[in-house]
Amino acid sequence: MQIEIKQVKNGRELKEFVKFHNRLYDKCQYHVPVLIADELITLDSNRNPAFETSEAIYFLAYRKGKIVGRIAGIINYKTNQVWKQKNARFGFVDFIDDEQVVNELFNAVEKWAKERGMEEIHGPLGFTDFDPEGMLIHGFDQMGTMATIYNFPYYPQHLQRLGYTKATDWNEYKIYIPDAIPEKHIRIGEIVKQKYGLKVVKFQKRSEIWPYAYKIFHALNAAYAPLYGTSPLSEKQIDFYVKMYIPMLRLDMVTVIAREEDDTVVGFGITLPHLTEALRKANGRLLPFGAFHLLKALYTKPKIVDLYLIGILPEYQGKGVNALLFNDLIPIYQSFGTIYAESNPELETNNAVQAQWEYFKREHHKTRRAFMKKLSEK
Repeated sequence: MQIEIKQVKNGRELKEFVKFHNRLYDKCQYHVPVLIADELITLDSNRNPAFETSEAIYFLAYRKGKIVGRIAGIINYKTNQVWKQKNARFGFVDFIDDEQVVNELFNAVEKWAKERGMEEIHGPLGFTDFDPEGMLIHGFDQMGTMATIYNFPYYPQHLQRLGYTKATDWNEYKIYIPDAIPEKHIRIGEIVKQKYGLKVVKFQKRSEIWPYAYKIFHALNAAYAPLYGTSPLSEKQIDFYVKMYIPMLRLDMVTVIAREEDDTVVGFGITLPHLTEALRKANGRLLPFGAFHLLKALYTKPKIVDLYLIGILPEYQGKGVNALLFNDLIPIYQSFGTIYAESNPELETNNAVQAQWEYFKREHHKTRRAFMKKLSEK
């Protein structure tokens, strides 16, 4: 049957683009629905400051008037400049298990990328590292998280069929909360604190975290700079994310490490209760009851926590600053009765972040991949 590919051109079609993802996974027990309002903001060129240095196009695939697939094409010119490349990205991609549908979707986005002079295309990636990235290739029987993509096992099979190959992998772990802080962590933490003149900063009121909010994102820019496909967030992007995320943080689960002498943030750990079940109950909508489910989950004693953002300035990496973070957070998790923490995706080549779990019982339960394809000149 004929597949029709249409470019998204208005707000109504963009909403259908977003809603298709939740509809496709409606019966999947491992999927976490995206919040429709948040994703609409991310994809809106008038509201997402990433469009200052990026452009995007969105395609929907139809069969007999019914949506059967979607894909976004993105070019982040700032990232291309930083990494000296001519790469397009594909992302926000979903499709039924049908070769014709997949072929037409990727033909459309590859054609668009070639018309703009791009030499390669990779993904799934978003505009920034704050958008979900990486296609799941292992762990299809594991529950998804708020910050990651869940996809059916047939997705990577179609990518390989189309000639896409591995660009990089991310690993995810369950890190089990120990009964006590490892003795070595305690010793290292005290040594590091004294040697480098560091302090652990905690927050009791929302007003106390705002003076550190922008410092955290500047530290994040420096910490994440060497990672795959990353470019520094602009001040407008930082402002965008500060206003989006700071109000939803649970303060007792945020730890900042700063220098005593000038209050510079050298490390941070932003963690949250596992919000999967609340997001499933919300089913993509904050109203009328979605916000209630999320707020309730945010302030209960979680059995699972998500290690949402952890970063340390490059000059302090490998010096034990992470011990200060976990020395503070582990007793908090213990007081909740937390069983394990779920890591965010960690690049397989990021030895520094992987090494921080060596003193903990852990389980590698998911792997996700960025795929790459050279674009022909035809």
